[in-house]
Amino acid sequence: MPRDYQTVIYLIVGLFIGVILHEYMHGRAADHFGDHTARAAGRLTLNPIPHIDPFGTIVVPLVLLLVTQGRWMFGYAKPVPVNPFFMKKPRRDMVFVSLAGPLTNFSIAAVVVLVGFIIHIAGVASSTFGSDGLVMTQLFLFLFTVAEINVILGFFNLIPIPPLDGSHVAEFFMSHETRITYERIAPFGFVIILVLLTLLGTYFFAAMRPIFNLMMSAWGTGLRFV
Repeated sequence: MPRDYQTVIYLIVGLFIGVILHEYMHGRAADHFGDHTARAAGRLTLNPIPHIDPFGTIVVPLVLLLVTQGRWMFGYAKPVPVNPFFMKKPRRDMVFVSLAGPLTNFSIAAVVVLVGFIIHIAGVASSTFGSDGLVMTQLFLFLFTVAEINVILGFFNLIPIPPLDGSHVAEFFMSHETRITYERIAPFGFVIILVLLTLLGTYFFAAMRPIFNLMMSAWGTGLRFV
């Protein structure tokens, strides 16, 4: 759906929160399993500056917003360095490290939805959400947008294309020979992802529409994702 400038700002804030915490939790999970590379690199911090990737965190989201006329966006933070050789069971532990990012995005979305639901059942929404409830309207829109972008980040990162997190999960179930063949597409992974975003991005976001509309329905706002 087309976005006004306020919603675009909410999207950027939600994306910023999502990608920073996503990478932080990758590092935290790796640290738990014995790989302290991220800690040594100063990446086990909630300070956003070390996690910002000029291209992925700034350029890509802005370009996508312009190209799609504000309909959708995507981005990423600087990947946290992970060395599985420091882990006791590298193949298994990498699955948990990889899943830590998407699960963080889903958790952010869940917390935001819960906050919106609490506001709704407390009666705040029913009493102020209307023609005179501009502040509450913007609050629900902000919560919705933060949850929306984090749900998208979570599902997108589970796609099994290197270097997305889903690729590391998929590798766990592959034989050694299959994994070697699979890893040959890694150098082209970023190009494949950009092509998929360009060709199928709109359909991917449309597939998320029922989830977003269910969220808004639970909040009793009457707003819908179209």
